[in-house]
Amino acid sequence: MSKRIANEVDCKQPKQLTDIAADQQRKISSEQNGKMSIYEYEQKYTRRQNVRSARLFLYMGAALVGVVLFVCLFFLTMRVYEINEYAGYGVGAACLVLFICVFIVPLVKILKTGAFVTNVTVMTAKQAKRHNKKLRHEISEKIIDFTGKVEGTGWYDSEVVGRLAIALKLGDEEKLKSTLTELYQGSVKRNAKDMIFKCSLKCAAYSAISQAAKVDTALVIFLNLQLIKDLVFLYGFRPSDARLARIVARVLQNALIAYGIGGMNIGHSVVQTMGSAVKGIPILGNAIAAIVDSSVQGLANGTLTTVIGYQTIRYLNTEYRLQNILDGIDVGETPEELAEACNNLEKELKSKKRGARTAV
Repeated sequence: MSKRIANEVDCKQPKQLTDIAADQQRKISSEQNGKMSIYEYEQKYTRRQNVRSARLFLYMGAALVGVVLFVCLFFLTMRVYEINEYAGYGVGAACLVLFICVFIVPLVKILKTGAFVTNVTVMTAKQAKRHNKKLRHEISEKIIDFTGKVEGTGWYDSEVVGRLAIALKLGDEEKLKSTLTELYQGSVKRNAKDMIFKCSLKCAAYSAISQAAKVDTALVIFLNLQLIKDLVFLYGFRPSDARLARIVARVLQNALIAYGIGGMNIGHSVVQTMGSAVKGIPILGNAIAAIVDSSVQGLANGTLTTVIGYQTIRYLNTEYRLQNILDGIDVGETPEELAEACNNLEKELKSKKRGARTAV
């Protein structure tokens, strides 16, 4: 009995030693080639996180944003209803359509867009590389199709898109990656910044006009989600669940800040501190208060929108860079190396078996 157990232990040892030696050989080979190994990638870029928890936080954040938006639209409807019953019904129906079109639809489009898998381990790297390769092809096809069918947007450099189409048709992965990188660093980056500026300016202008906390809050949510959706469409992919959850949390934070600023009456506080300068001129005082309130609210909401836009493109650029690094890493043995390892193991087990029979 003891001999049989000893033989089983001896049979397991060669496989363990082979695995350790193979791992060391891969590390040495990566260092000699000047390339990062999957172990180095995992140590440097992988963060321990629960995928289900990240997705749960994402859905919870989106639900909270939806609740805040619904409450703002509900109170707006009730305010109109108190003035006129039929007008209230009309505003309520319009708010419901608005909620679906500018919240539900953009959110669904964002969530349905593919994301690169970059937070990987040694065990999941191969599957992630296959997924990322497929997504790169889908992104390339979308960009080529959009450039060919839609004119006048100028989102993508047509010359670079032409080279992207050639690389995709020839199946040249390295050329496809380098061309996509050129697009992202050139025309895509330029147009993303332009989108952020225009959306921020729009948010600032609308907030300055509305002068109502609930309307400001709804506007911030609408425009922030629209900006995120447009940036995701421009890049062709969305951030991972964990990073997208942070962006959604930022949208919620922006909405609450917009509501707080809208109810502060900053302008009237400024007028009161001016003292005798506006004493006896109530019309002038009210005008100054309105101007200060609108400018502060507009600037604040516009700045918040700018921040969320740049946070989104930072996450997108980071994950695109990481998937490029991951794609250049050798994460496993070739079929020939695997077959050789299996043959060596089979020979070792046979020799141990013969040795055990001889001992008996």
